[in-house]
Amino acid sequence: MTETKTIEGHELSFTHLDKVYWPKEGYTKRDVLNYYDRIAPYILPYLKDRPQSLNRHPDGINGESFYQKDVTGKAPDWARLFPYHAEGDERQRHFLVCNGKASLLYMVSLGCIEMNPWSSRVETPDNTDWCVLDLDPTKKNDFNNVIETARVIHQVLDAIKVPSYPKTTGSTGIHVFIPLGARYTYDQSKEFGRAIAEVVQQQLPGITTLERTVSARAGRIYIDFLQNRPQATLATAYSLRPKPGAPVSMPLHWEEVKKGLKITDFTIANAVDRVRETGDLFKPVLGKGVDMEQAINRIFTT
Repeated sequence: MTETKTIEGHELSFTHLDKVYWPKEGYTKRDVLNYYDRIAPYILPYLKDRPQSLNRHPDGINGESFYQKDVTGKAPDWARLFPYHAEGDERQRHFLVCNGKASLLYMVSLGCIEMNPWSSRVETPDNTDWCVLDLDPTKKNDFNNVIETARVIHQVLDAIKVPSYPKTTGSTGIHVFIPLGARYTYDQSKEFGRAIAEVVQQQLPGITTLERTVSARAGRIYIDFLQNRPQATLATAYSLRPKPGAPVSMPLHWEEVKKGLKITDFTIANAVDRVRETGDLFKPVLGKGVDMEQAINRIFTT
């Protein structure tokens, strides 16, 4: 079954709409399209003008999946593209750039359940819009350990007068974002994240680590600051995740980051209603950004 819709002046064809993506819950490809159609006003600011890494699940969350970066010769002629070269390969390749609802729903039509944009826009590709700390627990961690770590990050950042904005990952962790306003390079963002992560890890040595290798973490939460590098991607705010229960990566008030919070609190079934009630809690992430030099000076004087 194929349905054709005109979106932003572009004709898109949607196939296999009744294919079940979540066998246990029964959610289909049509449900995913409907979700992104409804959440578009909120998610698009975090996708627009950004190259996308396409994480495709054409047969749902239990089927084979794959990442696609290069869309050369495959994207529709109206799509915006961003050129790049793979290491050791002189051929010019192209990322798909999201520039509106048509691009968003085109990605969904390819089987993208989640949306993975760059942290920078094509106008300023070397300067990231935010610094992110990704709290990555092991199976030995209780989610309350993740909550505790996020709250300490918040306390550390508050102490140096740096605003921060949390969201569930929609998987097992929490992301904490700091607005940078495209004023700094990825390397500067990474080192800023490292400095914050080191302070937090010193305060929580029993449950956190900066060891990237899983075997070296000894069951502790990895405070990942290395996501602040070129072309690294994370599931964006309001993105669905290909996980049981169809969870959504949901921005939070800091007051909500407390014991009892669960990843499964926010799903395809309730996310749109929540966001319409709360508004876009993540909007300040796209603001002018912090003065990183002042913030770093405060780290070492606080």
